[in-house]
Amino acid sequence: MTRPRLVALDIDGTVVHGRRPPTPAVLDAIAAASAHAEVMLCTGRTVIGAAAALDQVGLRRGVTLTSNGAVEMDTASRAVRSVARFDVRAGLARLRATFPGAVFAGEHVGVGQRVSGPFPDGVLAGTVTEVGLDGVADRPTPKLIMYWPGRTPAETAARAARLRFDDATMTLDHELPWVTLVPAGVSKASGLARVAQRLGVDRSEVLAVGDGDNDREMLRWAGHGVAMGQAPPEVHADADSSTGTVAEDGLAAALRRWF
Repeated sequence: MTRPRLVALDIDGTVVHGRRPPTPAVLDAIAAASAHAEVMLCTGRTVIGAAAALDQVGLRRGVTLTSNGAVEMDTASRAVRSVARFDVRAGLARLRATFPGAVFAGEHVGVGQRVSGPFPDGVLAGTVTEVGLDGVADRPTPKLIMYWPGRTPAETAARAARLRFDDATMTLDHELPWVTLVPAGVSKASGLARVAQRLGVDRSEVLAVGDGDNDREMLRWAGHGVAMGQAPPEVHADADSSTGTVAEDGLAAALRRWF
């Protein structure tokens, strides 16, 4: 692959490690890439959560994809440009039947989350409003999330393996007992493809870096996909190459290969 013209970066587990801000090495590598290519964040976070990362990284042009590609916002102004929403009632019912005791949240774009019950402190960005299950179910949203208290990511993945959704795309989390649904056909890859087409960039000129289940389609779609070192085996299998872990500044090493 020649030097990429478009670089798509996951946030959590790629740019940042937990609650720690990006390291100087990562910031320098992103700045170097930005001097030669369009650099954008592609995240499962909401627009509010992504805005915090944009402040840390210092990106000021282009667009940012949030909610696994369901929401697109202008990076400079933070204005929401487009939102894909879906009716969550069928998906919510199937998740409730599969994960007894789970709690749910529907994204309220630009505001926060409407939740069925309490979530762990600090995992949801913006204003969190408890509305009960009916309140979550009655409003279309770009992203429905489920948290299964007291369970592990492995237990959650084992249960989720039996689920299929006609009207939603499901992804899992490898660090939390967490399931995410977005509208069918929506992913980081679909959003990235749309942005690349607008910019006149061929997919062969796109570099993508990520570590999670929600990055897999993006890594497969891009001309070159890079899996972070701590990513699960299935993510590495979908990538063209691998780099160090987020704790080892793996993103910086990956970007230095081209920039």
